[in-house]
Amino acid sequence: MIRIAVQSKGRLADDTMNLLDEADIKINAKRRTLLVQSSNFPLEVLYLRDDDIPQSVSTGVADLGIVGENEYVERGGKAEIVKRLGFSKCRLSLAIPKAQEYNGLEWFNGKKIATSYPVILHEFLDKNNIKAEIHVITGSV
Repeated sequence: MIRIAVQSKGRLADDTMNLLDEADIKINAKRRTLLVQSSNFPLEVLYLRDDDIPQSVSTGVADLGIVGENEYVERGGKAEIVKRLGFSKCRLSLAIPKAQEYNGLEWFNGKKIATSYPVILHEFLDKNNIKAEIHVITGSV
């Protein structure tokens, strides 16, 4: 039996279920409990929050996971990317007040930046030689 961890809700969850459907793997999508078994294939679907998927694969709770690369990079587990599926792309952006004049990344030097992706932000700032104060925010952002 293969156990695959997928997001419990959202666009990536919908695209993942469509992928399984296209492969003719039958999952009772109405029963979004924690763990659902396919009726026609040796597969279990483990519904998790996106930020829990990399760790569930790294620790062996799930054999495979489908998650955004942003979560994979941020959580830094020991899982490996087997294949990029090419759906549900996202973009992480830096935002500034509308009234501010923006002349490039240097604008962020010395600023405070709030993010729920501190690892990715830190790597980006270091790569671009920007010194900013990072504040981690959690919850529904």
